[in-house]
Amino acid sequence: MTEKTILKFGAVENAEAGDLAGWVVVDGSPTMKTAVQHTTADGKVISGTWQATPGTYHATYSDYEFVHMISGRIIITPDGGAPVEVGPGDAFVVEADFKGTWKIIEPVTKHFVVRID
Repeated sequence: MTEKTILKFGAVENAEAGDLAGWVVVDGSPTMKTAVQHTTADGKVISGTWQATPGTYHATYSDYEFVHMISGRIIITPDGGAPVEVGPGDAFVVEADFKGTWKIIEPVTKHFVVRID
């Protein structure tokens, strides 16, 4: 069997609605959808597209994530740390031990890559 070595993400299809494990709504009524569009053969890396509506979540991470923002605006504040605002075109990483808030200011679409430990 030949496996694809390049996978271009297309339209977001079959996105699952519902909050991610470790994410708790703390303000407003945000909603999120996650579309895992690729998983490595060993299951240790997933990538895809995430969308969310305005509101605030407190997030607890157990895995490393790379993010590339497509649209929207978020203020991410680590517990006890300084806020960081991200928007379209920004790329950033979230370490596996992150705990803090994601205040979604404008509806968000982001691409993500998560390494599952």
